[in-house]
Amino acid sequence: MADAARRLTALAEEVLGAPLPLRIRAWDRSEYGPPGTPVLVIRRRRALRRLLWKPGELGLARAWVAGDIDVEGDLYEALDLLAGSLWERGEGTPRSGLAALLAAVRDPRLRAAGGELIKLAGPGLPPRPPREEARRAGGPLHTLRRDKQSISHHYDVGNTFYERVLGPSMVYSCAYWGTDEDGATTLEEAQRAKLDLVCRKLALEPGQRLLDVGCGWGSMVLHAAREYGVSAVGITLSEEQAAYARKRIAEAGLTERIEIRVQDYREISDGPFDAISSIGMAEHVGSARYAEYAADVHALLKPGGRLLNHQIARRPLKDEEAYEVDEFIDRYVFPDGELAPVGRTVAQLEEAGFEVRDVESLREHYALTLRQWVANLQQHWAEAVDLTSPGRARVWRLYMAASALSFERNRIGVNQVLAVRTPESGAAGMPLRARDWR
Repeated sequence: MADAARRLTALAEEVLGAPLPLRIRAWDRSEYGPPGTPVLVIRRRRALRRLLWKPGELGLARAWVAGDIDVEGDLYEALDLLAGSLWERGEGTPRSGLAALLAAVRDPRLRAAGGELIKLAGPGLPPRPPREEARRAGGPLHTLRRDKQSISHHYDVGNTFYERVLGPSMVYSCAYWGTDEDGATTLEEAQRAKLDLVCRKLALEPGQRLLDVGCGWGSMVLHAAREYGVSAVGITLSEEQAAYARKRIAEAGLTERIEIRVQDYREISDGPFDAISSIGMAEHVGSARYAEYAADVHALLKPGGRLLNHQIARRPLKDEEAYEVDEFIDRYVFPDGELAPVGRTVAQLEEAGFEVRDVESLREHYALTLRQWVANLQQHWAEAVDLTSPGRARVWRLYMAASALSFERNRIGVNQVLAVRTPESGAAGMPLRARDWR
């Protein structure tokens, strides 16, 4: 009798301590669970072996990337239902494989569940991780070499792939959405509005010199040079991004005003600059290096110069020492990336000597942006798979959909922090009225 789905549902509900909110379809074609919900499809028994050897998020991530599990129906709804169950349960860090096995030996209830899962999984060692998983670099975090490797893992997957996901703007950060009155109603318009918002906050003027830290494919420096008349330096650690940005700049006839470098922020020696933008880059810096990052960008600014730091933030924890990097993100999306609460970011910028003048949350804007990127990916799915791999496309679909929900549910946020290297005179050059950037 085909009943794997029923047995898996029973196991899941024993672990959750509540009804499973999704329907399950197993490899033996059995189905069980509430009707009318998305269906969690477990295509291969080896998905269970992955979970046995790596309980928690990483085991599930490997099964997803490998195509051992899938979702039929609305992926957002499925993720929201599952995340809601785990959050209501107050689940902390998933047990390691060894800790889970030891717990199963001691607890009769867990021992019975573990034995049932082993029977369903079948004999054999766990499959190898999917090839899309980042290789763990040795040595200390956030050295120049290790950061370059981490950036390459994420960004050097082909510029055409990013064109399909991001659209013509090639801006890989939160857009700035508006209403019919202000015109920011499409992704391209909203990305242009975001770039312009950054330029206005920095009060850019013709003849000034701008540094864009983590310049991506050059969209920010192009907009600033074309619309505000500045000269700009953009830095990235991705060779593919740099080549693409230089081509765009040449086509725009702006090579004399814009320079793109493959360079780390710690290697810049030709400051000072009138203004610095850092958009979606500081998440890669890491907590151990953040004070250094803040001090470096402070030193690269002229007195009175402005920094616009656009950065994703997580919710603060009662015990900050308990923070652990998300395993799926770390292994498949942004190796070595770390998130900090916005309060800590503000404090470290001030500790470096900045005067923080404005903090604007764009949390809902990022959720809207991510949903547009997911729609772009799904529209170009076959091409995205051909350009990268089925696993890589699945990584992106899961990562962006889950991130959209996290922003919508206030589990993470994104903030623009405007800071000034205020001179000793105290003349910050800021207007008296808030949000009047000039």
